[in-house]
Amino acid sequence: MSGIYIHIPFCKQACHYCDFHFSTSMKKKDQLIFALAKELELRKDEFKDITVETIYFGGGTPSVLSADELQYLIDSVYLNYKVIDSPEITLEANPDDLIIDNDVTLSAVEVQSLYQSKFEALKSTGINRLSIGVQSFHEKDLKLMNRAHNAEEAKRCLQFATQYFDNISLDLIYGIPNSTNAEWLENINTALSFGIPHISSYALTVEPKTALASFIAKGIIDNVDDDLAHDQFHILIERLGQAGFDHYELSNFGKKAYYSKNNSAYWLGKPYLGIGPSAHSFNGEQRAWNVKNNSIYIAKINQEQLPLEVEVLSLNDKYNEFVMTGLRTIWGVSLAEVEKQFGKCFLEYLLQQASQYVNKQMLYIEDNSLKTTKTGKFLSDGIASDLFMLN
Repeated sequence: MSGIYIHIPFCKQACHYCDFHFSTSMKKKDQLIFALAKELELRKDEFKDITVETIYFGGGTPSVLSADELQYLIDSVYLNYKVIDSPEITLEANPDDLIIDNDVTLSAVEVQSLYQSKFEALKSTGINRLSIGVQSFHEKDLKLMNRAHNAEEAKRCLQFATQYFDNISLDLIYGIPNSTNAEWLENINTALSFGIPHISSYALTVEPKTALASFIAKGIIDNVDDDLAHDQFHILIERLGQAGFDHYELSNFGKKAYYSKNNSAYWLGKPYLGIGPSAHSFNGEQRAWNVKNNSIYIAKINQEQLPLEVEVLSLNDKYNEFVMTGLRTIWGVSLAEVEKQFGKCFLEYLLQQASQYVNKQMLYIEDNSLKTTKTGKFLSDGIASDLFMLN
């Protein structure tokens, strides 16, 4: 097994654009943490012959947990699974959870000591990678998205986080209504000024039933502009390329040796185990997902029942996923693997469907792999759908 994903479904407040599963009430946090550890135990036989290479705390906002609570869950992984000697252990974190509140009575030495205690407590758990959700360094953007931190807190967080962690990823969102290309470039340059070795960046999308969708429908906020997102995506590619980053996946840029091992495993089709409400799992043959309800999840786990649904993947499903994930990455879709895993008819179909995009210079073949060109990258998901084998 490549990795274990642990979903922490709690947030201090709801971001306007987010449709992930979370709760702003912490009332059941202790029960949930114990249930996560119990699910790890209940599913150990399912993955007994596979080695864990990565542990990833996602959410939600995992940084609302204390170092002791995170340690308890990491210990539960080691207790129930075979883990490699130096696994990548990632914590998604919001800046406001990593900073110390400003106190004018404290000296600079005292502030440094407090940060040292905070970050060393996290490091002592085995966490060796932080994924920090900054999203923007502009106040107006953060307010529009209803982020819990402000721009100054984001910078202060990175100032101290980079003193204690070398492997840091930073999230940025582009295509925000009424943002300018100059502001977007300033966001990128600010991130680079901290020496961050990995950046994940996503276009702002309007998901149904979110506050953002409601505000746009009511005319309170302007709708997202696809042309703006397209322009800012290419500014991102150009600037990070100049800074020595590899664009190794559609939304991910890393310096050598700093690619996300956890996420790379997803894109390369390795199996993974998802723990917690709404978490997904994949074992190569089927996909499973837990219920999106904290109370039901806790109750089922306490009864030693797994609250999940399972989908057995057809050959077409596996092929479609192989194409979708491959086109998003720097490695592309291996034509040899398509023929090996799915047969000659699938390979012929893929090449036939791809020919129109090759002619439009949106796809190309290199090292016997089908890849997106610079023009095709932004449209890779749409292109992939035209290469799918329908059931």
